[in-house]
Amino acid sequence: MKSSVSATIRKSAWFARSGSLADKTGLITLKDLTREYTSGQRTVHALDGVSLEIARNEFVAISGPSGCGKSTLIHLLAGLDRPTSGEIFVDGIALHSADDAALTQFRRRGVGLVFQFFNLLPTMNVRENVSLPLLLQGVPPAQCEKRAQEVIDLVGLRDRAEHFVHQLSGGEQQRTAIARALVHQPSLLIADEPTGNLDSQSASSVMQLLEKIGREAMRTLIVVTHSDEVARAASRRVEMRDGKIVGDSPT
Repeated sequence: MKSSVSATIRKSAWFARSGSLADKTGLITLKDLTREYTSGQRTVHALDGVSLEIARNEFVAISGPSGCGKSTLIHLLAGLDRPTSGEIFVDGIALHSADDAALTQFRRRGVGLVFQFFNLLPTMNVRENVSLPLLLQGVPPAQCEKRAQEVIDLVGLRDRAEHFVHQLSGGEQQRTAIARALVHQPSLLIADEPTGNLDSQSASSVMQLLEKIGREAMRTLIVVTHSDEVARAASRRVEMRDGKIVGDSPT
């Protein structure tokens, strides 16, 4: 797995970036971001004055206990929710003030999401699952297939491209989900507990792949995790508690 992924990355000019280090230009800027929810008579401060800068092509792990605000933060970064106050800019788009049409376009083109549960369509094979985001954008089928095959090769699943979901291991399903999240060339890739539903061997193969993506600086990569081992794979670790950032350091 490791050698095949490395070889594919070296050959994949489509994904090549200017270097293996994060660009100095910022991709993400958060300014005094808050998100509050009302539960009965109680106000829950899911995010409480979060400010953060993330460079283009940087690999960042966000860690912390359950309920600390990690999921709320990535929902805002992905344009799936709106803040109560503050500002959030991703790739030059002001997500805090964007209208619904602009947020829909951002979700389709600007961000790739990988979840703990793979969310693959069981009636489609690997290639069809990976092609789906492009088909939804109206990309011609021949181009969809070509680009899907490139990312399938990247994640080491060339021999599994015609297999259906029930024929794949958990690690192969997650690598398919990563390929699907990358196929439309988003500027931001977010992985939410990507190894949380995997056995140790499958988790290791998925983390090798994410490390390669981070090391080769193909995309800005944010991994949300409870795992210290997963967090150490990133180049930077942001720690959260009670809706606040309490730590931010290189790993």
